[in-house]
Amino acid sequence: MSKKIYSIGIDYGSASCRVILLDTENGEIVGEGACKYPSGTNGVMVDSTNPHLARQYPGDYLYSLEIAAKEAIVGAKDNKLDLDCIVGIGVDATASTPMPVNQYLTPLAFEERFKGNLNAQAWMWKDHTSYKEAKDLTTLAAEKYPEFLEMCGGDYSSEWYWAKIWHCLNIDEEVFNAAHTWIELSDYVPMVLCGIEDLSKLTRNKCAAGHKCLHSDRWNGIPENNFWNKLDFRLNRIAKTFGTNLGSVESVIGELSEEWAKKLGLPVGIPIAAGSIDAHVGAIGAGIQEGTMVKIIGTSTCDIMVQSLDKKMEYIQGVSGIASESVLPGAWGIEGGQSAVGDLLNWYITKVLKGDGSLHGELTDEAKKLRVGESGLLALDWNNGNRNILGDSNLSGLILGQSLLTTQAEIYRALIEATAYGARRILDQISEYGVNVDKVVACGGITKKNELFMQIYADVLQRPIYVSKSLETVALGAALFGAFAAKKGEKGFETLQEVQGRVCKLEEKYFKPESNAVKIYKELYEIFCQLHDAFGKEGESADLYSVMKELINLKNSVISNNEA
Repeated sequence: MSKKIYSIGIDYGSASCRVILLDTENGEIVGEGACKYPSGTNGVMVDSTNPHLARQYPGDYLYSLEIAAKEAIVGAKDNKLDLDCIVGIGVDATASTPMPVNQYLTPLAFEERFKGNLNAQAWMWKDHTSYKEAKDLTTLAAEKYPEFLEMCGGDYSSEWYWAKIWHCLNIDEEVFNAAHTWIELSDYVPMVLCGIEDLSKLTRNKCAAGHKCLHSDRWNGIPENNFWNKLDFRLNRIAKTFGTNLGSVESVIGELSEEWAKKLGLPVGIPIAAGSIDAHVGAIGAGIQEGTMVKIIGTSTCDIMVQSLDKKMEYIQGVSGIASESVLPGAWGIEGGQSAVGDLLNWYITKVLKGDGSLHGELTDEAKKLRVGESGLLALDWNNGNRNILGDSNLSGLILGQSLLTTQAEIYRALIEATAYGARRILDQISEYGVNVDKVVACGGITKKNELFMQIYADVLQRPIYVSKSLETVALGAALFGAFAAKKGEKGFETLQEVQGRVCKLEEKYFKPESNAVKIYKELYEIFCQLHDAFGKEGESADLYSVMKELINLKNSVISNNEA
């Protein structure tokens, strides 16, 4: 490329909006900004009487975008960037985070009559209030329409689009009836930037539609009318608004409007790519290819893999979804993940120990001194339910093997190990269905901050763990597909994979499995799987009599070997 090409990546996480300006020639971030959502607790509206509820104010998304984008653009100007060289904008967001909107596609939360109504807000990805509706939808589909579950691992999640809409109908008909349709956050922001106010001109993204909204080319869109009639005939009204206009990472849905160009200080008319889910975009930013699992580790985790569309994708029990071209062009996107990882550690630090962020470092230092298996502890990482393999939000956490000598650091390490075992369970399941994973690439803040965490994962997964070099892997991925969609088809412009090869870099240091740790973790993981199935699978017959004794024997063996 003879001329510099820059693009903008906009990343909506659980607590903040991040914006970067990317030089697509060398991967340099020439401007960046971030802004936390001001409402609620860390940007989340909660209900003290209902731990499953998590909502966000849609206005926070627009407010934080303005602040973060302006900060990034100031930095870009300091780097002498010519804003006319910006060719595209890509947007990603958490999912499923749908919001009810009126006929002009304005969030109901902006209307005076719904001010303060939690049901009129954006229903955040980690809102599990619709667990009953998710179960009922799964039951009906399993009996009458099993093909609808084949692409989402056998269970429809309470984290997803239709369960949340149905739950709103069941608890707040006023909001449900006022909603013209429901729009995912990853569709809402691109739509706003383009100035779209007409449903017929809305392009929903293929990623969220395929992984969260029961959309598939196999049944030509979303499920047929009879399906919704059997759930609740009133859902048909919303189903009819879903439409057939979908865009992938190769699609441009419009151009930056005059209104938002003025707000952000950018030229009018910059192409806007179709939105996407944050984790899938993070996989792009981490350089995903066949044979690689990308783990996006944050408050929760998402595991992303791809497989060529030329290969037939079979049903994979317990994954979060399989969808065509939801990550890379010409490939199936496969998603798995866990509901609480960073959130699990933060729960222990803030809720149990009443500490602050500095305690993470202190407990990590103490936990490093512990030998594998020395504590005698084993935990289940289900404090926010199980996303995969069980797909059940009505599960809870467990710490087994405690004694009167158990320390805070031992519990902290056991919680890290629990999330690693959960990750291994997902990896094993996917491998059983023929999806090969030779390499794991991790991204997210914890990958840079906690080497103990990363080493435990390498030992438990029994694979080397590589770390994405960029601190903004997700925003980088958004910027990449923003530029790719805008420039696709131009003479001399590369494929997305070619741009990835140049821009997506890994840290030189990676984490190799240590043989002795691998051996002990293998024993602990086998016990974890016993607990996983005993507490997580209905009708599973299990004799857990020996579990506590096995943990104690393993603990004593580790201590004896060290003393010898």
